[in-house]
Order: sequence, then C-alpha cells, then structure tokens
Amino acid sequence: MSEYILEMKGVSKYFAHVRANYKVDLQVRRGEVMALLGENGAGKTTLMNILYGLYAPSEGEIFFNGEKVNIKEPQDAIKHGIGMVHQHFMLVQALSVIENVVLGMKGSKSPRLDLNEAADRLKELAAKYSMEINPWAKVWQLSVGQQQRLEILKALYRGAQLFILDEPTAVLTPQEVEGLFDMIRLLKSEGKTIIFISHKLNEVLSICDRITVLRLGENQAICNASEITKDELAELMVGRPLNNERHREDTGDDNPVVLKLEGVTCNNSDGLPGLKGIDLEIRGGEILGIAGVDGNGQRELAEVITGMTHVTGGKVTISGDDMTNADPIDIWKKDVSHVPEDRHKHGVVLGMDLVENNLLINHFRKEFQKGPFVDWKAIEKDTEEIITDYHVKTAGKNELIKNLSGGNQQKMVIGRALERDPKLLLALHPTRGLDIGATEYIQQCIMDQRNKGVAVLLVSTELDEVISMSDRIAVMYEGRIIGIVPPTTSISDIGLMMAGVEPDKKDDQE
Repeated sequence: MSEYILEMKGVSKYFAHVRANYKVDLQVRRGEVMALLGENGAGKTTLMNILYGLYAPSEGEIFFNGEKVNIKEPQDAIKHGIGMVHQHFMLVQALSVIENVVLGMKGSKSPRLDLNEAADRLKELAAKYSMEINPWAKVWQLSVGQQQRLEILKALYRGAQLFILDEPTAVLTPQEVEGLFDMIRLLKSEGKTIIFISHKLNEVLSICDRITVLRLGENQAICNASEITKDELAELMVGRPLNNERHREDTGDDNPVVLKLEGVTCNNSDGLPGLKGIDLEIRGGEILGIAGVDGNGQRELAEVITGMTHVTGGKVTISGDDMTNADPIDIWKKDVSHVPEDRHKHGVVLGMDLVENNLLINHFRKEFQKGPFVDWKAIEKDTEEIITDYHVKTAGKNELIKNLSGGNQQKMVIGRALERDPKLLLALHPTRGLDIGATEYIQQCIMDQRNKGVAVLLVSTELDEVISMSDRIAVMYEGRIIGIVPPTTSISDIGLMMAGVEPDKKDDQE
C-alpha cells in the first residue's frame, strides 16, 4: 500500500488568461493533517476544487490510495472517500439537518429513503464526535459553528477518509475553534486524513503535521510544522519579510469628537434587545476597538450608526449633527465609510462586475455624474485606481466580482470605503478571510486613516488585531459595554470582560 493516501502530480488549471495552478505537486500521508498555505489567489481552493470534482484540471494526474483516479464530479470524489467542507457552506437553508445530509444519496431501502433511520445513524455519529445536533432542525436555525459541524458530519456520514477543510476557522469564535481542533485530533487518531486550508499561521503550526506552501499558483515549499517558524512561513507565502510593526503617529488628544453615542438602545432582528444603553465617543485620529465574542451587539452597534437599524432610545451624533435614525444615504454623505461584516450580504453583488459594484454606493457623488446620467469613464477610472492601489488580483475592472477570491473581494470592498477619504470609518472584521500579507497591508491602510485624523471604529473577533491597532478598547457583552480599557490591558483581563465580568469585579472571580 502506498505511503500516501493522495498524490496530485503536475496539476495545472487555467481560466481563460488567468493561471490559477501551475504544475502543482501535493503528497498527503495517511492519518496526517496537511496544511495548504498561501496568500489569497495562490491557488489553494482551486486545487482542492479540482480534487473534489468541481473543476477539471487543465493538466496533471491524481492518485488516490495508490491508484490513478479520474474525478469528474463531486459524486466521484465522495465515492472515493473524499469530503470537502467549503468556506461558504454548501447547505440548503430551508431543509432540515438530516435532509441536507442525505441529499442526493440512495437509501438502503431504495428507491425510498428512510429519514428516521438516517437520523438515528446521524445521532450516533454526532455523539461519537461530540457534535450533538438536532437532525430535524432547519439549517437556517443553526449557528455558523453548528452549520460547520453539520458539513463535517455530512462528510463522515458519507464515509469520508480524507477531509478538505477550506478556511474552517474564518467564521468561528475562539471557543468554537478549540472545539474544531479537538474534533480534528479525534479524526486523526482514527487514521483519517485532513487537508487544512488556511492563512492563520498560529493555527497551522498548532494543528498540522506538515505544510505545503503555494505562491502564485506554484509549489513554494513543503516542510514539517515542528521545524519552521511563523516568520519563515510568512516569508515563504509572500516572498518577502513582513513588518508586523504598525506605523502609529501622535495625533493628539484634543481632536474633535466625530462620533458620539448617548444611551443608545435598539432591538435586534429577532425583536429582542440588541443594544442596552451604549455610551461611547470616538475622536478624530484614534481607533476605538470593539472586543467581544460575535453576537454580543457588534452588528447592531454598526447598524444604528449607519442607519440600517432604528434606535429605540438615545442619540447618535456624527460630526456634531444629530443623525439618530437618519437615512443611510444621509449618513453616508456625512463622510462615513463602512466595511460590512459580511461582504456577500452587504458588501457586493456577486453577479455584477467591479465597476458596477464600485458604483453601487457612489452613484450619488457628483464626480461620477454627467447630468442625469452616470459618468462611466469616471467610475471606471476610479475602479482601476482601487484595483491598483489595493492590489486586487483580477483579470480587469469588468471581471464579475464573484470570480475573485474571497480575499480579493474584501480588498475591493475596503478600497472602495477608503478611497473616498472618510471622516468616520466603521471597519467590521476588515481582515476576515485575508492572508497574512494582505492583512498586514490592510491594517496599515486603516492605521494610515487614523494617522490622517479619521475616527475609526474597529470591530474584530481577532483579539490580537484589536490590541495591536487600537488606541482604546471597548469590550461588549450581551449588548452592553462592560468597560473601556487601554490596549496595554492583559489578554486574560480582556477575556474575563468578554465573558461578562466587569473590570472592578474581576478580582472577585479569581
């Protein structure tokens, strides 16, 4: 029997004039966790989509369990024992958990499928891997973490021996990440194999055995996780040493208040209290970081500031003007820019090209108008400048944005927000889904805005990012601000506050 469960030899993939992969070799041993590492656009997901039968390779061969295989569609991959958990889950929201699991499968009592029998089997698998889930719940009722567990259970149910996890921690809380890693260790102990696609170096070094690095679609290195440092990996990914120091200028403490919230309350999408008496202010030239586990009011905070959710009490002031419950377009005209937390829901229209997506939120600007019509030459020129300035990897300005990698979509959204020189910037998870090189660049772009005198509200579940970039940190818990602390506060103290322990009471918890 071959040492390797999977060998991909000389695999290339071309999309018109774009080279996504070029003569890539990948060898994965049985029972190991292999990281597939690289910047956005390095070809990681494309390579795995070829393995899973979503793309046909332009050239190259695939060997599975020592035999050459021809994987033309996902059903072929599933039959060979390959399961893939995509970054954007492939689930039908309106169907139940068990219906999603058995979708497309034949039952033991063919042609009829016994859902009760399938549900019992799923419960046994879920209990075995400590991923309890209600088989009859609708997918839309599940949290993001539960939906990911469902995708993994679906692959287990179908007999997968090799699991492809594409950016599996991108939308998880720290607690959910630990749960995922426990599950990966259990799968590995049973002899199963995992390909772990990521750009988070700390996670790769903690959970993976070996690492394959891709750069610009080609093999760059294969190394043991125990024999390489984070800095060395970063340099292999981007082709240059990274500077982790953020350029921070002294902007003074007497800058005017740009954003002020006084006793703000609102309801969330379920009609329950989302914000409970929020008081905060941000001056020009400072970054106020918001720390907290996702779902503790961060989204509602951004939505009341941008006019997307109505305030039920309190006052929102922007640049001295009362903007409580103002229309989003009027708030936008106050030089407010917004990087939304979910680019697919609120940032872009996937079926439109880059020029059209740029126009979506800039159509009212005089420089893009020619009488009653759109000045297409002006918006095209502006789009080209964003592509160049923010290093968006694309075939051109008329490329459909859905054809870009997630990271390049995010660069486009951020570039569009920053190029209009805002006075107030709301940045929600601005580096989510970005590789280490792009993260370094975007973080410095946001810091440059701060140094120019822009007031920045930074929301991130990456605590290291909040601490390294913020001038002050506000910790949110269940719709309240537990406290506002300096970035020199210890991670353990901030962690206690994220769990709801107020700063002056933490000593009582020790």
